[in-house]
Amino acid sequence: MKKKTIIGTALAAAAAANAVHAALYRPKKNTAEPLPAEEVNVARYRENLSKAVRFKTISSRDTSKVDWAEFEKFHAFLDEAYPLIAKNLEKEIVPPANLLYRWKGKRDDLEPIALLAHQDVVPVSEGTEGDWVHPAFEGHDDGEFIWGRGTLDMKNHLIAVMESVEALLEEGFVPERDVYLLFGDNEEVVANDENGAMDLMNTLKGRGITLDSVLDEGGAMIPINVPGVLKDKYLAGVGVAEKGYSDIEIVVNAKGGHSSQPPVHTALGQLAEAIRNIEAHQFKASLNDNMKSLFDAIGRECTYPVRLITCNMPLLRPLILEVCKKIPFAACMVRTTTAVTMAQGSPAANVLPQRASATINFRAMPGTTKQDLVDHIRKVCKNKDLEINILNTKEASSFSPTDSRSFGIIRDVVKSMQPNAIVAPYLVMGGTDAYHYEEICTNINRYAPFMVDVGLLRCTHGTNERIPVACMDSALVFFKNYIRRASAE
Repeated sequence: MKKKTIIGTALAAAAAANAVHAALYRPKKNTAEPLPAEEVNVARYRENLSKAVRFKTISSRDTSKVDWAEFEKFHAFLDEAYPLIAKNLEKEIVPPANLLYRWKGKRDDLEPIALLAHQDVVPVSEGTEGDWVHPAFEGHDDGEFIWGRGTLDMKNHLIAVMESVEALLEEGFVPERDVYLLFGDNEEVVANDENGAMDLMNTLKGRGITLDSVLDEGGAMIPINVPGVLKDKYLAGVGVAEKGYSDIEIVVNAKGGHSSQPPVHTALGQLAEAIRNIEAHQFKASLNDNMKSLFDAIGRECTYPVRLITCNMPLLRPLILEVCKKIPFAACMVRTTTAVTMAQGSPAANVLPQRASATINFRAMPGTTKQDLVDHIRKVCKNKDLEINILNTKEASSFSPTDSRSFGIIRDVVKSMQPNAIVAPYLVMGGTDAYHYEEICTNINRYAPFMVDVGLLRCTHGTNERIPVACMDSALVFFKNYIRRASAE
């Protein structure tokens, strides 16, 4: 047999084998049963979310600038809006304004579950108030959206939890195990020494309480429609870990002097070289097991022609990483990111800087520590006299297991509600209060059951933040079913 014939036969056999592989590369069978009809009070939820937005519970690194009276009024509002919770749950205020509710279960031998949310919101950027279609703290409901700061992050989540617990109490439901509602007061202040979630966790820890599971904000239900690739699918990403956060300052010191007699490189010029070194040497990209699971879950849902490619994910790993590195949205999922965000030099145009500094924001992958970041800067910068100062930092979390009871409950409830949903673990890019509960809980999941498209999610922390009214019904159905199942034996 001629060599060309042998090669052709081999290629044909490989193509046939790959075609069979792609045909068998299908989503795992959905075993979740459809949920029975669930009664939810969307009208009350809408009304209470609108009211909740009106409280300016804005947090700040400088606590003297926080209007704590707004938090007090918000607490009083919750008591009034949800009288059965006020009557039946034990409520504590962990100073300065953290809320701890305990819903006593039937059994003391089972570990409690916890649902988290934060009360605080970010401020509206000065000068942008007039850019809002409706005032940021009015909570305007136009029938399609509820507008205002906190409607996506995350009074929507907090009020949905309260609404769901109130509804379960109305139905006479009593959990088997204790249920904690833990609402921090300063989640939006990243990497802060004074942290409300940490105070709540330490309160539980001091009482010898460990948690079976924690549910906090995280991935949403995102519609996916890619012509010829994915049609009428939904991605429900469950965050099982979150990246670290570090603000690191690099400084070049020099003699300074008059700008009429400059050196070849001023302190600012040397700083610019250091910045170039840092930006030119990004951290290595890699696909962790959870990212592989995410890509695999999406790949299995693709149309047949596309599955001829996606079924070969392991072989295509180098290509996937190269593509991801070119796309900022994807790059942040596969490596520690580096962002030079602030710089400072001389106070005057005709004065040589004696101190030139830049601040770099790193979002570290789990396994990369703050010391690794400092070592990386030292390694890639030619200027070995560079001063390096860690300003704010929070290490990355550990990974929670995906074979846990709590993760399975989230997956099953979501799949029962939406069979076309792709439920997969992922890495949260930002920070959450859930991070602080690792000392007393192993099973920490981050999922917000709101169907919101990517474009609307970009309004989070921005102008015209708003939430669709259409997504509220399913969010309440999710929380009621999650609480029932997670609080069971």
